Amino acid sequence: MRPRHFLNQIGHDDVVAAIRAAEQRTSGQIRVFISHKPVEDPVAAAQAAFMRLGMEKTRDRNAVMIFLAPRTHKFAVIGDAGVHEKCGDAFWSELARAMTEHFRKSEFTRGILHGVQTAGALLAQHFPRRPDDRNELPDSIAHD
Repeated sequence: MRPRHFLNQIGHDDVVAAIRAAEQRTSGQIRVFISHKPVEDPVAAAQAAFMRLGMEKTRDRNAVMIFLAPRTHKFAVIGDAGVHEKCGDAFWSELARAMTEHFRKSEFTRGILHGVQTAGALLAQHFPRRPDDRNELPDSIAHD
């Protein structure tokens, strides 16, 4: 799928609102990234984008990225060291499986929202919001 066509199908305002709502309950940060490039290894591409966006610089190393590569029909959900330490591989596998079910039905916004809400719940459980928290990363959808 062409990335621009994919972008037009995404409910941007709904995704940004979901990110903001999730981050109200946690010190964690969530970003959605859409790549316009063909991607062979979505996890490696997600990790590169994660670093490019400075997501590893959050105070508690508790950022999560939902990386989408519509041209090659691939995606990945990754978390920084602090998040991965709390949830392990099983969490990421289950989240990816649930999101895949939405994507197979062309429910792209619903799949992304599911990812944001599920990651937000995990972050809220392990990294509750503190009085001195601030929004460390933009809530907007990033893309290359």
